[in-house]
Amino acid sequence: MKRTSPGLLAVVGVAGAAAGFLLDQILTATGRPTFTPSLMLPVLLVLLGVVVVALALPIRRATTGTNTRPVDPFRALRVVMLARASSIVGAAVAGAGGGLVLFLVSRPVAPSLGSMSAAIAAAIGGVLLVAAGLVAEHLCTIRKDDDDDQPEPEEPDEPDFGLSHRD
Repeated sequence: MKRTSPGLLAVVGVAGAAAGFLLDQILTATGRPTFTPSLMLPVLLVLLGVVVVALALPIRRATTGTNTRPVDPFRALRVVMLARASSIVGAAVAGAGGGLVLFLVSRPVAPSLGSMSAAIAAAIGGVLLVAAGLVAEHLCTIRKDDDDDQPEPEEPDEPDFGLSHRD
């Protein structure tokens, strides 16, 4: 399985920033108040990050030999996929929070402290969730054993085009 690439996280973050900026732009253009994320959002994101890392720690202990119980591969795969999903969602939320902040800063009127701090807190919570997801993904990787390498097939001395018949 491949690790989460920084390019994917950057693309998701930029898409989230564009979505956050455009959401506030559309709301303002229609005469509605701008979107303000809940202050519970960053708290929930940080708690999710803690849970993801806590789920990855037993797998790390089992792969490094400090735990005597074997690793359940299905559980390890589930935790890795949760970690990967968490980092992608964290990038989207961080980008959306950044887009909201960018919209508020670009207005000629100074934004209220409540909406600005909520958007900044959401962006920071998203970044922390990305970090926790990447750490958990790292904790679930196992080192490559020497016997994991596939032997390369031997090349024949002469090319065989299906013309020779072996009995």
